[in-house]
Amino acid sequence: MEDDALLRKLEESTKDVARHQAETLHSILQHQRGVRYLQRYLADVEDRNGPIDAATFRRSVPLSCYDDYADFINQLANGDDCSDDRDPNHLLSVDPLVCFFYSSGTSSLKPKLIPYFDSALSKAASYIAHQGSAAVIRRDFPPRPEVNKRLAFIYADSITTTKGGFKVMAASSFPLHSSSNANRSLYMSLTSPVEVILGSNVEHQMYCHLLCGLRNSDFVDAIHAPYAIGLIKAFRVLESKWEQLCEDIEKGFPSLEINDVRMRDSVVEVLGGAQPDLSNRIRLLFEENDWGGILHKLWPNARYIRCVTTGTMKQYYSKLKYYAGEVPLLGGDYFASECCVALNLDIKQPPDLTRFVMLPTAAYFEFLPFGSTENVGGEETVDICGVEVGKMYEVIVTTYRGFYRYRLGDIVRVVDFYNSSPLLEFVMRAPKTSYEMVTERDLMAAMESFQLVLKNIMGIEIEVVEFTSFFDFDSSLKRLKIFIEVEDCDMILQDKLKESVVLLRKCCSALEDGLGSIYKVQKDKGEIHPLSLSIVKSGSFDRLQKVAIENGAPASQYKAPKIIRNRDIINVMEEYILVTIA
Repeated sequence: MEDDALLRKLEESTKDVARHQAETLHSILQHQRGVRYLQRYLADVEDRNGPIDAATFRRSVPLSCYDDYADFINQLANGDDCSDDRDPNHLLSVDPLVCFFYSSGTSSLKPKLIPYFDSALSKAASYIAHQGSAAVIRRDFPPRPEVNKRLAFIYADSITTTKGGFKVMAASSFPLHSSSNANRSLYMSLTSPVEVILGSNVEHQMYCHLLCGLRNSDFVDAIHAPYAIGLIKAFRVLESKWEQLCEDIEKGFPSLEINDVRMRDSVVEVLGGAQPDLSNRIRLLFEENDWGGILHKLWPNARYIRCVTTGTMKQYYSKLKYYAGEVPLLGGDYFASECCVALNLDIKQPPDLTRFVMLPTAAYFEFLPFGSTENVGGEETVDICGVEVGKMYEVIVTTYRGFYRYRLGDIVRVVDFYNSSPLLEFVMRAPKTSYEMVTERDLMAAMESFQLVLKNIMGIEIEVVEFTSFFDFDSSLKRLKIFIEVEDCDMILQDKLKESVVLLRKCCSALEDGLGSIYKVQKDKGEIHPLSLSIVKSGSFDRLQKVAIENGAPASQYKAPKIIRNRDIINVMEEYILVTIA
């Protein structure tokens, strides 16, 4: 489909969302009505062969979360589902199971498994969403035949296999393992060879992505990663290893640390022999020791940088803007592992102004009202036509691929309408329980205030590299523990440890004051201890990522958790504490 036709189809779908949503739900239920999960709730519907309307569906089928599907998913993964074309009792979908996707959440060590069924209906909806997103990019940045490469920090991740023989991978990795013509075209547009993307060591892959990107510096049209954190990590490698990168380009051979033979040989081919002139040109830029706008200097023809910068990724935006200089930083879309949700049609807006247009043909959507003061909603949802501007909701989806009235775990705010489709602002991940006293949004806002106070009190610019939190319920009184890693933290604390601790203790009150009304009420009642703030060693969060990847988290979708709910992860963090201020 041509871009103009795609954009027209997207535009048309936003004009009569009530009809599109009714048709979407009808298609899903007509196709999946007989699956075992739904039969538990729909067996008593009087007309077993007639269509089920939205009111009956919502009255009969309860809201669900991942735990409600876990037994069925485990059965599928283990190959225990013996259903075939003759057996109507499929567990979650009548379509064949292809593989599983890992969820991108990282608040626990083991990611969730999201089943991926071979659904023609879902493929059609996903095609419109993904190709529509690409058409928006091409509308704003028409292709240039002479400058047509993308420096993409993507990783196919290692594929595991379930007991039942099904492959497990990141959703973003699925296209990278395909042998389709579209996939071959994708690889041809990238600066890195396929062997780098399919590698097994993320640090080495990241280095090789940079090396290949620098070798093709004049032909790079765009720089891309799924999430802002992926670019931040890559550019920190650029800062720390630029001398080695220049040396490798000069010699035409990657560092001996790259021990994957196929990856190393493929990079040697990209380098095309010794490149002393290019190496000298790049080295002069690095030796200026000015990282502001370095991306524009290194890749002068790059027209944009794209990644998700909303939600917890917002914290990296200012640093990315610093690196980018004149190169525009574009936002991503609102896609989940379970389904596509909404498109970003105005991609040049910063995170605070990023809005997503709902895709009424991607899934059947409901919205659970969310109260910011109680951190919990009721059980009564509204449909896509019932949302109100200014209110927050948790997104509920019924998908083509086996999830029914499923709580996606995202809190959004409706800010306006695009034609008749809601225009959303992503707010945060939903609290897991009603008694969580701090939300992601509370923590992000508190850390912004903390960094300003830190700068004023310490008298020097201190960059918080990363942070996370954990509510400790083990003691008689609950306590919030916050872990932060700051740039050059080892040096600061070693040089002036006592002075630093005194000053940081003053900053803690500012941090607590920003943690939201629920936390403040509980603290004033004396039901929780004052928070503890731990400074961890440089590289601690990189080690946390490594542990997560070793336990199955996809490198391409990794996001440092802001609220940790798993004691094992905290045990990892506590190994790297330099000092704790309580």
